[in-house]
Amino acid sequence: MEIFNLQAQSKQARAGEIQTAHGVIQTPIFMPVGTRATVKSLWQEDLEELDADIILGNTYHLYLRPGHELIEKMGGLHKWMTWDRPILTDSGGFQVFSLSDLNKVTEEGVKFQSHIDGSYHMLSPEKSMEIQKALGSDIVMIFDECPKLPATKETLRESMELTLRWAKRCKDYGLQPHQNLFSIIQGGLHVDLRTECMERLIELDFPGYALGGLSVGEKNEEMVSFLNSFTPKMPQDKPRYLMGVGKPIDVLNGIRAGIDMFDCVLPTRNARNGQFLTKNGPLNVKKQRFIADGLPPDPSCSCKVCKRYSRSYIRHLYNVGEYLAGQLISFHNLHFYLNMVREARAAIFEDKFDEYYKEFYKNYTNEMWK
Repeated sequence: MEIFNLQAQSKQARAGEIQTAHGVIQTPIFMPVGTRATVKSLWQEDLEELDADIILGNTYHLYLRPGHELIEKMGGLHKWMTWDRPILTDSGGFQVFSLSDLNKVTEEGVKFQSHIDGSYHMLSPEKSMEIQKALGSDIVMIFDECPKLPATKETLRESMELTLRWAKRCKDYGLQPHQNLFSIIQGGLHVDLRTECMERLIELDFPGYALGGLSVGEKNEEMVSFLNSFTPKMPQDKPRYLMGVGKPIDVLNGIRAGIDMFDCVLPTRNARNGQFLTKNGPLNVKKQRFIADGLPPDPSCSCKVCKRYSRSYIRHLYNVGEYLAGQLISFHNLHFYLNMVREARAAIFEDKFDEYYKEFYKNYTNEMWK
């Protein structure tokens, strides 16, 4: 079933729509990360006010706590967390592989120890599909192996072959009728490996294709160069998803290369460290020079935080450990990301994305506020 409608292009940058059972996703899109069925510090009403088309849930964390059986019993993730818009769930692969000292990879899957209580678990392609089916997400990710970079080409090929075998097992598992299974292309920075992996995944006919294994140790310029050379090879009529990326400029570099979907914990994680993201670059509000600064965090921002609160006040909240600081900065940072991709989408429809990119880059790399 085709779920993607390509609406406009500006060179390689694309604008389109993804159809799901819980609503339409306008691309390019940034997806707030709701690891444990919540985007940290924000209410679902906040996300609706921000007009987030889609959020993420984390298979690994929801499997360990509270368990997918409970969530299924409560009516699935949408009903349980009272979110009636689209949800994407990752496969848990990245999390179990990031616990490299606590896991063992076999053909069956990955045996790992819980980071919570040390208990042993087996996460296989079938188990990942079972969990995601119970969660009821709109977009389900295959269970893949995510090797750390740098790695030898031989190691990356072995990992790619395992991912392909696991992809077939995921495809053979029966999901709910409304669920769409996206595949993940692996192969490191080797265009030939990635191309082979993609072509073999296309034979299995997935409704969407993701790039995994980037922003995990390679240099930023290597990632950008890879995206520019590889992304145009990806299917034109399917959504393209760059997993776990990234900084604002990284997102725009991805859009420029032809990517449609992004996610990253950066907006909320950096918020908890006192960092506002602004068009003039990051602003670390905890710094001494903001102690009596009555300006909004970002005078050019239209979000409700910048309309009401001062740098001085939010700095005070942060320094005394008030939870409201992280909540306010998280709201602003997600407003910043979602507004950025909406502006990019509008620029693509006007065939002016390069102009938008250059202006954004010039302002964002301004050193004045850092």
